[in-house]
Amino acid sequence: NASAIAMTTSLPSFSTDSRMRIGFVAVLLALTAWIFWPSFVEMERLWQQPDYSHGYLIPFLAAYLFIVRIPALVAARPEPSWLGLGLLMLALAVLLIGELSALFVITQNAFLITVWAMALTVWGVRGVKAIWASLAMLVFLVPLPVFVQYNLSSNLQFISTDLSAWVLRLLGIPVYVEGNVIDMGISKLQVVEACSGLRYLFPLMCFSFLCGYLYKGPLWHRWLIFLSSVPVTIVMNSIRIAVTGILYDNYGIGAGDTFMHFFEGWVIFVGCLAILFAEMMLLAKLQGLRLDKVLDVGLPSWSDIRPLGDTLKLSAPVLAVIPMLVLVLAASTAVAGRTEVVPERQSLYGFPLVIGDWRGREVPLSEQELDVLKLTDYVSANYQHEEGGFINFYVAYYESQRKGASVHSPRACLPGGGWEIQSSKVVTLPGVLPDGGDLPVNQIIIDMGESRQLVNYWFMQRGRNLTNEYLVKWYIFWDSLTKRRTDGAMVRVITPLPSEGGEEMATKSLEDFIRLVEPRLYYYVPQDVTPYQGAAAVTGALDKNPIPYQ
Repeated sequence: NASAIAMTTSLPSFSTDSRMRIGFVAVLLALTAWIFWPSFVEMERLWQQPDYSHGYLIPFLAAYLFIVRIPALVAARPEPSWLGLGLLMLALAVLLIGELSALFVITQNAFLITVWAMALTVWGVRGVKAIWASLAMLVFLVPLPVFVQYNLSSNLQFISTDLSAWVLRLLGIPVYVEGNVIDMGISKLQVVEACSGLRYLFPLMCFSFLCGYLYKGPLWHRWLIFLSSVPVTIVMNSIRIAVTGILYDNYGIGAGDTFMHFFEGWVIFVGCLAILFAEMMLLAKLQGLRLDKVLDVGLPSWSDIRPLGDTLKLSAPVLAVIPMLVLVLAASTAVAGRTEVVPERQSLYGFPLVIGDWRGREVPLSEQELDVLKLTDYVSANYQHEEGGFINFYVAYYESQRKGASVHSPRACLPGGGWEIQSSKVVTLPGVLPDGGDLPVNQIIIDMGESRQLVNYWFMQRGRNLTNEYLVKWYIFWDSLTKRRTDGAMVRVITPLPSEGGEEMATKSLEDFIRLVEPRLYYYVPQDVTPYQGAAAVTGALDKNPIPYQ
């Protein structure tokens, strides 16, 4: 009877404790999903792009790394930590800032900090040390900021172009490189953004991180496995481009295009994996072992996993997580109702093609370019002067820059088109602004083969004329937070240069053109004033034929 009584009294206790833990975890997951759901939706949208299609696998890889470390987590005898609660407060503060500014890149990174904070709260420092790899894997969930991705892509394009050209020359095929264009005489092979190798690099880095962590060997072996994903991707991508060039040279463009399209996806990635496994086999052989002896991919038994529930202790810091999430949910729901202010303006479609002695002709962007730029409005035109002279004028306007679509810096886009930047500086054009103020512009000289061009560009951002791309990003955040506005534009003017010299005359030509154009821009790019007041304020600065406005 005594033993029966003991059994009946212990079973409800165990059952109640288990139900409380399950209920706590369920509420925790539900609140987290509710709070970060818009960020998840935006991440999933980006995962549909080829460069980030591996994002769908990251949660499963992180879960796998967590499961294999459960025995180590249990053995660490983790304890809840108030330190994690402090980190959670920071994470939720970052979340609210992201909600106020309506910038997904902030809320997505707030999610990563939140996961780390919750793990630190529940299992303390000892527990986080045991499962750090699964937490680190989640970093690959969040896509890079757009401007970082474009800069990385353009650099990889040039590296792949030069390496591919070197391979072709090694095989006796004469080629001439102009930026990211490989000139083979009868045809030209352009290494565009899709050929940069990013769509192989990102997933291969994830997989090499997984392999490097599971590899049981010296630390330098594991770091080598992870870091080698970068050169492996570049080499395989360059070989793909070089083989395409060989097919162009021997069998024509059709054969090269067929190979390029067939080998642009999973085939190249499988080749990268083969090299990665060959590397691990070689490293294992250096230890006198086979690969299956150093690459531990097995899962723990159920008896090893079962004690995981006991590591979740519903102590004060752990229980405090729920009310904190509830408060943040209420706050984020309140600020989520903030609508973005989109000022009225005139369409750039009506930008004048006759400006002083300059006569313009529109040059529409292609559908492919528009898909990449995701702009709201633009003008692209070639202007010629009555006495000679040629200028390409381009303005890209975005009514919102908070969801990834934002102004593209020529510093990143021009190299993507094959141009190399030879010099770059910020210059000030005195007295250009309607109020007599000075206009700072980026002045760069670019070349591609025998062609040289002088480029001036700047960013018009809600009453500011900026030259620094990172400062543009900062003000997008600040103005979204304080003004609920993220609209803005990039203005670019280009004129050709002779093969040598001519910079002084070209600089004067661009400055004279900008003096004519800049006041007119206020009709089309809203400033930090009420609609059309900016245009009205500069009417006196226009020539004798002001642009009508309503």
